[in-house]
Amino acid sequence: MRLRLLRAGPDALLDHEMLEMILFIALPRRDTKPIARALLARFRDFPGVIAAPPNELREVEGLGDAGVAALKLVQAAALRLMQKTLLGRPILNDWQKLTEYLTAALGRERTEQFRILFLDPKNRLLADEAQQRGTVNHAPVYPREVVRRALELHATALILVHNHPSGDHQPSRADIEMTQEIVRAVGTLGLVVHDHVIIGAADTFSFRRAGLL
Repeated sequence: MRLRLLRAGPDALLDHEMLEMILFIALPRRDTKPIARALLARFRDFPGVIAAPPNELREVEGLGDAGVAALKLVQAAALRLMQKTLLGRPILNDWQKLTEYLTAALGRERTEQFRILFLDPKNRLLADEAQQRGTVNHAPVYPREVVRRALELHATALILVHNHPSGDHQPSRADIEMTQEIVRAVGTLGLVVHDHVIIGAADTFSFRRAGLL
């Protein structure tokens, strides 16, 4: 598998083979094949495995903390790579790449998370930060905290993002009202909310495209 990876690239490996190699680094004296297959049986595919919550990963026999840490490190590395390609760039010019990153970061989360992308006057990404993490269907958001952080970063524009763990990407009445509150709060200081993106299981929703901003 190592030779195939080095000679032909990652496309030469199947999901279970990639997992076996990752786990062998963390568990060098274990047979990682049955662990890899157990992970895929429970979480369906490679993205599902690395995005699974640590507490659920620990329930797979033989994995242990070392194996869990290795899998979460792979997820963190993938997201860090995608994020770095966006930082310092005018992200409104590459909306597809942005939504791909947001879907990778939030599409498989089991609890609701509210993130904010802070932009400079040229709409370049200054920071992408999780503001709140909540329950399966609610993450409290405080407009005052949004304003405070935007001022700290000297941001002039924002993109709001949150996920729906239910998989439905359509906004709720609470989502619309919360967006309006944030728009009013930051607007008093001349800041602009370019969009609010909801990440569902298979699709995304843009407040801007839907005429809600």
